[in-house]
Amino acid sequence: MLLWLVVAFILVSASGVLYLTLGPLKTAANVNTLRAFAAVQYLCAAILAGARLLGKA
Repeated sequence: MLLWLVVAFILVSASGVLYLTLGPLKTAANVNTLRAFAAVQYLCAAILAGARLLGKA
């Protein structure tokens, strides 16, 4: 159960970062770095969820 909460928190965090890069921070100099950070968070959440669904975690 705790793992699902961690996955949900990661997804909310990544979505928040992605929202900021597509909205208020669209013109920031490091917008691509922030989008890459969000992509890594989504990847981590997918790996954790996949491991849980396959019974590895």
